[in-house]
Amino acid sequence: QVQLVESGGGLVQAGETLRLSCAVSVLTFSNYGMGWFRQAPGKEREFVAAITRGGNTNYGDSVKGRFTISRDSAKNTVYLQMNSLKPEDTAVYYCAARKWGSGSSATMYEYWGQGTQVTVSS
Repeated sequence: QVQLVESGGGLVQAGETLRLSCAVSVLTFSNYGMGWFRQAPGKEREFVAAITRGGNTNYGDSVKGRFTISRDSAKNTVYLQMNSLKPEDTAVYYCAARKWGSGSSATMYEYWGQGTQVTVSS
């Protein structure tokens, strides 16, 4: 069983930064591609970023150039560094894992965390 626990959310002002962490409880973290998604009230879940097993990254258009996804295999953790935050980044952020792959569609991922709230005030 794969368990994901996100942390690092909070309330910040526009222009500030946050770093989200996702701790993954699994024996073979290197077998999993990882993704970050977000969901704002009344909106569909949106792709934010993904990182493959080999470290290749992909980003949603709305966060390109501001967010960075990374992974630390020694700690079984994936990170989302969020810079220059905007009020429209306000959402619950979810970490997701997919064995042997990654991608930008939420339906590709088998395991999900409980989410962490990010609120950006103007």
